[in-house]
Amino acid sequence: MALMDEIKGALAEADPFASWWPFVVAAIVFVVGTVRAYMGGQQCPNGNAIPGRVVVVTGASGGIGSEVCRELARRNAHLVLACRNPAEAEQQQQQTQLAELRRLGASGAELLALDLASLDSVRQFARHLLAKHRAIDALVNCAGVIFHPPGTTVDGFEPHLQCNFLAHLLLTQLLLPGLARDARHGPGRIVNVVAHGYTAGRVVAHDDPLNQRHPVAGRDAFAHSKLAIVLASRALAGRLPPATTTINCCTPGLVRGTGHLRHSPIMRALFARTLTYPWMWLFMKSPVQGAQTIVRLVTDPALNGHTGGLYNDCEPVELSELAKDEQLAERVYRAALEAVGLSEGGEKEEQKPTSSK
Repeated sequence: MALMDEIKGALAEADPFASWWPFVVAAIVFVVGTVRAYMGGQQCPNGNAIPGRVVVVTGASGGIGSEVCRELARRNAHLVLACRNPAEAEQQQQQTQLAELRRLGASGAELLALDLASLDSVRQFARHLLAKHRAIDALVNCAGVIFHPPGTTVDGFEPHLQCNFLAHLLLTQLLLPGLARDARHGPGRIVNVVAHGYTAGRVVAHDDPLNQRHPVAGRDAFAHSKLAIVLASRALAGRLPPATTTINCCTPGLVRGTGHLRHSPIMRALFARTLTYPWMWLFMKSPVQGAQTIVRLVTDPALNGHTGGLYNDCEPVELSELAKDEQLAERVYRAALEAVGLSEGGEKEEQKPTSSK
């Protein structure tokens, strides 16, 4: 009892203003909280439910894609998770993910195999999907790679070019019949996830918009693939009636914890990784925050008819000067169709697509 009385007396006599440390700590907490709130971006401004709407999400097994699925499940969507064939150890994890989405409120959740590094896999996925769902309300092209090791895919393309751009363009083209909706349901929505790094993308030669004869690698290949997405999206937007189908791009921002940086040179070095993580926590978004703009583009009825735009933090933003080049957009779009074996009308050509060497 004596000890407790001494402690109570010391606390009663303590002067919180006798030291500057409480103010220093409070200031640090305030600054850190403000920075994290600012870097986290805007939350999706609507809470609209989309019961029974069929939404296809590529890259749905992790990172931003999985958070998009969770939020859309809460809004009662019917989700189609497009993921690579999992290893045996991952199959249980994916079944657990499907069960979680149903618990969150999804009107349906299913998994279909899709390997973006194989155009044949894309075609097979599209056939299976359209056989099950004649009408598709939204397609979210979210999967992608960065810092991919040098090499080519089975189709002969640079990995960033195919996995980020060509495979998604082929998938979009093949699903267009299902994405054309009527006014009663609102337009079918195509959401292409890009990155602010698209502003660093460049086309090396006028007659080589896909940089196939003038290959680039690493970050340059990633930036070019994202620029190509923006350009081709604008070209396609001009061909689709906005009352039936819209297409928009969005940048989720700098997002941590997605696995995209696993091939980054910084992430390979333990010392650099240790120094980097605290700054990533402070300045980068969480996957939940990174998903907000995508969710708005899928769900907000206020965006019916809005097409060909670029969004960041849930709001439209200005395109870079190069991305506004309509002639370049046409060259990229037409070259991409040819590369994946499609004609302008969307019909498959007889020849199997091959990349230029």
